[in-house]
Amino acid sequence: MSQYYEVGTSNKSPVQDHDVIMRGRRLLDITGVKQVESFDNEEFLLETVMGFLAIRGQNLQMKNLDVEKGIVSIKGKVFDITYLDDQQAEKAKGFFSKLFK
Repeated sequence: MSQYYEVGTSNKSPVQDHDVIMRGRRLLDITGVKQVESFDNEEFLLETVMGFLAIRGQNLQMKNLDVEKGIVSIKGKVFDITYLDDQQAEKAKGFFSKLFK
């Protein structure tokens, strides 16, 4: 299941800060999220103010999404958190768009 969410686009205050807070390898709180490119129970691809961020794991679920503040909370068992350069991000977006058509 893949969905696209535009995050942090409110005209009130631009998203500036970016933090990744992990609690016990089971809960991630991420700020500075511009949009959720794609997600499923094994991988999330987020565009943040600091670049694209891929989160891989098992039984991943979006626990909370605050569109105005650019905050995403993810629960599940986290295996890997990786920032992607532009070329890797384009490949990941292309892969997900083909997979979920």
